Amino acid sequence: MQIVNHPAHGLLAAAFSAFVLAACVSVPPIDPSRLPATPAAFKEGDAKWTASAPAEAQPRGTWWKAFADPQLDRLVERAANENNSIQVAAARLAQARALVRSTQADRSVQVNARASAVREKDPVTGVTNPTTLIRAGADLSYEVDLFGRLKQATNAAALDAGASEALLQDTRLLVQANVAQAYFALRALDVERNLVRETVAAHRDTLRLTESRHRAGDAAELDVVRVSSEAAATESEALALDRQRATLEHALAVLVGAVASNFELDTADWTTLLPLIPAGVPSTVLARRPDVSAAQRSMMAAQARVGIAHAAWFPDLLLTGSAGYASPELGDLFKWSARTWGIGALASLPIFDGGRREARVQSASAELDAALATYRDQVLVAFKDVEDQLASLRLLADQSEAQSRAVAAAGRATLLSDARYRNGYVSQLELLDARRSELRNKREALQVRAAQYQVTVALVRALGGDWGPMTAQQ
Repeated sequence: MQIVNHPAHGLLAAAFSAFVLAACVSVPPIDPSRLPATPAAFKEGDAKWTASAPAEAQPRGTWWKAFADPQLDRLVERAANENNSIQVAAARLAQARALVRSTQADRSVQVNARASAVREKDPVTGVTNPTTLIRAGADLSYEVDLFGRLKQATNAAALDAGASEALLQDTRLLVQANVAQAYFALRALDVERNLVRETVAAHRDTLRLTESRHRAGDAAELDVVRVSSEAAATESEALALDRQRATLEHALAVLVGAVASNFELDTADWTTLLPLIPAGVPSTVLARRPDVSAAQRSMMAAQARVGIAHAAWFPDLLLTGSAGYASPELGDLFKWSARTWGIGALASLPIFDGGRREARVQSASAELDAALATYRDQVLVAFKDVEDQLASLRLLADQSEAQSRAVAAAGRATLLSDARYRNGYVSQLELLDARRSELRNKREALQVRAAQYQVTVALVRALGGDWGPMTAQQ
């Protein structure tokens, strides 16, 4: 066989050389100096931080069971099934996975069936009468992914799906934490309402005693009015707490996917245990934070899209084929003599596009810069969240101990003032001040206790879920 030297051969050789060079194009690397710096250890702990791959697929654990509260367990399970934010995130994940399948389909052979019937008059052939031509067949096409553009598009879509999966995990963890924190806030309000109402009852008891003394001439009307005012003011505080509880109960209803009008959580004693989170945070724990993993995968997807934009500078190669039948008579359509076929290859390379490809590269690069900045910010926020909660738990433990001493002293002062007032040794003002001080200290102690529960849940959220055994303490 003789090879004829033809100008077209030179063009094909040049195109093939471009194909080979283009096949070496890869996704641009990220400068390590642009990634967030990691500390050697947490300020509030002795654990060392090490970089690790995203681990959002790891189980989060049923961390709320460490509180040993059956009512909380039921609420969290109900929210998992009925919370609307979780359902939205699940739908977004299904959408992202469908997009992955769509990009994978672009790398497969495409086959389409076709059928047509055309009646025409063709003056070129010299036929003066209109004729009918019936066709039936199939078309085949396949884009050869010479430069990895389609593969990179699939990778980018898969990374987006991974980010959506991480966001679903983050939404679940957020809803679980919000349910737990709302439940604990509601239980704390129940205890506080009881404290305030007990104080109201004590004021009313003092009011009856003062009115009796006033009728006997042993107390002035001012004493009656003063106690009455104190009782009314404390009762007003109790009603304000009732309003807060109703609002919080409605918010909890939304979290568990219930209509507020039909949701009710009965008042109960707050017997929930407070888990003791083990000292020392594992080195890879923040890799399990779903929001950090989502930001990292979004950055990697943006990185892949920069490679896709660069691949647009190189030719596309499309293989096509068709086969079928064509006949002027329907009865002769599927005869062997009526068969038709054809194959072809199409290579295309844009020469001038007004700067469209360059603009797409710049847009993809800008998207990568934004994703990188978002990832850096998410990592910084993650470290901040952990440090905040670790510091809060340490300081709240010290505050709780000090506040317990204050409550004990205030209770003893109220007991002594009440005995002295009833025996006529001290004025009414001293008793009211003692009760006011005792109520204030008890409420502050309750707020510290409630904060310990809130911060414990916030730390679990900051760490991305449970990572080890959590022992319970009273």
